[in-house]
Amino acid sequence: MSRSRIPVNGVLLLDKPKGISSNFALTLAKRKFNARKAGHTGTLDPFATGLLPLCFGEATKFAQDLLNADKTYEATAHLGIRTTTGDTEGEVVAVQNPSVVTRDQIDEILGRFVGEILQIPPMYSALKRDGKPLYEYARAGIEVERNARPVTIYDLRILSFSWPCLSFRVTCSKGTYIRTLGEDIGHALGCGAHLSSLRRTKVGTLDIDDANSLADIDHAENPLTEPFLKPVDYLLQNFSPVFLSDDQARRFRHGQRLSAEKEKLDLSGASENVRVYELGSRTLLGTATIVRGSLVPQRLLAL
Repeated sequence: MSRSRIPVNGVLLLDKPKGISSNFALTLAKRKFNARKAGHTGTLDPFATGLLPLCFGEATKFAQDLLNADKTYEATAHLGIRTTTGDTEGEVVAVQNPSVVTRDQIDEILGRFVGEILQIPPMYSALKRDGKPLYEYARAGIEVERNARPVTIYDLRILSFSWPCLSFRVTCSKGTYIRTLGEDIGHALGCGAHLSSLRRTKVGTLDIDDANSLADIDHAENPLTEPFLKPVDYLLQNFSPVFLSDDQARRFRHGQRLSAEKEKLDLSGASENVRVYELGSRTLLGTATIVRGSLVPQRLLAL
C-alpha cells in the first residue's frame, strides 16, 4: 500500500544526472520526499546534466521567476559532425573534417554571437505547433517552419579547444537553446557541429555548487531531516525584504493594498518586487510589487 503524500514546502537544488528527463527527475525527487505537490523550473534535455531547481508545495508559486531567469551552461561542441538532434542523442547526418579551423577563427566567430541574436528553435524541442510538440513532428520525419526568436547571449567564452572538441561557457537569457548555439557556431565555422556534453551551472542566483544529487538523497535515512531543502524564500533573494506588523500582515494576507505613507512603511531603496514577512514571527507572507507608493500583494502563501 502506497504512503499518503504529505505537504512539503521548500526548494531542492538538484544536480540532474545524464540520461533521464527533467520530469522523471522530478518524479523521483517527489517520491523520495513523499511530497504532495512539486514542480520544476525549466527542463534540461535528457543528455544534459546540472542544476535543476525543484519546487515543493508553496515554493511552486515562485517557479515562474526561475523560468524567466538568466542561465549559465558549460558545453562541448564536437566540430565536423552534425546530428539530427544537435546532440549525441540523434543520428549523424553529415561529417566534415576541415583542417583550417584555428583558435583565432573560433575567437572571431564567437564574438558574433554575443549580444541579442536570432535563433531558430530546433525541431527536437517541446515548443508546440497546433497543440503538438515539435519533437513529435520530428520523430515522424516532418519538419515544420519555425520563426526565428530573439535571445540574448551575455557572455560566451572558450574553456578549451583541441580539435575537434570546443568547450565553452555561455550565460544567456531564457529561451536560448544551447544545442542550436553549438550548431550555429559549427555552421559559422564552416564545419558543422553537435553538442557532445551540456551542463547547466547557474539559474539566476542559484549555483550548481549548492546542489545535491539523487544519490545524496538516496543515502539519507530521512531526506526531510537532512539539509537538502532550502526555504521557500531561497528563490527570492534578489527581492528586497519588507516587514509588516501583525495587523498589517493580516490585511496583506487578505490581499489588501497597503499605502506606505499611511502605514508608515519604509520602502526607500526597495526593489520593485519585494518579499513580505510578518515582523514578529519572521514568517514569509508572499511577494508584492510597489506601485505608486503602495505595497500591492502578488503571490500569497498558505503556510
